[in-house]
Amino acid sequence: MSPYLEVPVLSGSLVRLEPLSGVHAVDLAGAAGENRGSYAFTTVPELGEIDAFLAAHGARGEQGLTPFAQVRVSDGKAVGCTAYWDPRTWPGSDDLCAIEIGWTWLAASAQGTGINAEAKLLLFAYAFETLGVVRVDLKTDARNERSRKAIERLGAHFEGVLRNWSPSWAAGERGGLRDSAMFSVVIEEWPMVKKTLLDRIAGRG
Repeated sequence: MSPYLEVPVLSGSLVRLEPLSGVHAVDLAGAAGENRGSYAFTTVPELGEIDAFLAAHGARGEQGLTPFAQVRVSDGKAVGCTAYWDPRTWPGSDDLCAIEIGWTWLAASAQGTGINAEAKLLLFAYAFETLGVVRVDLKTDARNERSRKAIERLGAHFEGVLRNWSPSWAAGERGGLRDSAMFSVVIEEWPMVKKTLLDRIAGRG
């Protein structure tokens, strides 16, 4: 089985997740050019790096990356990216047992609007209810308190910190490793997490 997943457009009331492609380049350049104050630990392309960013994400398909543009429904603009990552199969089978959600960033204007919560709802729902996984991983730089709190608000369970686990995206640390705070949602927790996210999104309405 190819590590790249063929996932259709996933649509919600606030955000639409479309397979990432060159058609999103102009919007993403604008999104990346907004206030970058929350990106200290996150890989977000600079204004002139969008084409290289898209090419790099395309090349990561063979490593298991399935990227999406986060398109704001209210104006049809791509305001960030997210992805499925590291799909894992049951021993001796091609059937998926787990997957990660990651490579996520949003324009400053899209943060705190409910888009992140609904995007996670769409990705969790497709992973558990269509792909049939029993676990979804999320991780972030252990120093990124903003991201950790956002993941916790999704209802994900904190599992601990793995030291020197992931490539660091912090300024001055490229090529080095970071400590990663690890979170997960497992299939038994999905109904409650789903309800929590639906209630959050309804509150936005």
